[in-house]
Amino acid sequence: MLKDLRDAVYEANMDLPKRGLVVYTWGNVSGVDRDKALVVIKPSGVEYDELKPEDLVIVDFDNKIVEGKMNPSSDTKTHVELYKSFPTVGGIVHTHSPHAVGWAQAGRDIPCYGTTHADYFYGPVPCTRNLTREEVDGDYELNTGKVIVATFKERNLDPLAVPGVICRCHGPFTWGKSPAQAVYHAVVLEEMAKMAMYTITIDPNAAEAPQYVLDKHYLRKHGPNAYYGQGN
Repeated sequence: MLKDLRDAVYEANMDLPKRGLVVYTWGNVSGVDRDKALVVIKPSGVEYDELKPEDLVIVDFDNKIVEGKMNPSSDTKTHVELYKSFPTVGGIVHTHSPHAVGWAQAGRDIPCYGTTHADYFYGPVPCTRNLTREEVDGDYELNTGKVIVATFKERNLDPLAVPGVICRCHGPFTWGKSPAQAVYHAVVLEEMAKMAMYTITIDPNAAEAPQYVLDKHYLRKHGPNAYYGQGN
């Protein structure tokens, strides 16, 4: 079932250790078939060097296993909640990449200090609030998804223009139109987090990039008048 999507999700998962984003089992990638309302996701706790395409698990939008012999990722409910709330998203990644986690543990948005950030994220990477004790004890993974969605609604953010978030005391989730693009954004977010950390180390009072610089660099790559690259 869903062989093409399964293969894409498998390759995206295998890209995480290749790109230095995960150690051991600290991460997962999923992809969604919108027509069938089914999600393909990495199984829980399986080492990447042991992972095979047939190990991936298929769940529906009620988090019920449709196909697979293993338990799906413990973050499955978070992924499904994001797919249900962000209809333009086709793939999701969660990692514990260290620089992004550093900002999450500090409870701070990742500011846009320069053009590298502005090329991919139209503004700061938001950091969610902490979950309450009741949210953690109730349905932790589902409520993680809900607090991400609430953060984007409260800040009026477009999930395609800001393709990622850091969860307070936890770490990053990124997404894209496909599993491969979600991994791409995970790599970019980690590099942005690293650059931002260097910036405030050099100057704790560094100013964020002016809005006109953010506009120029984001919009020359995205939107109807984009002109970066060969496809426009």
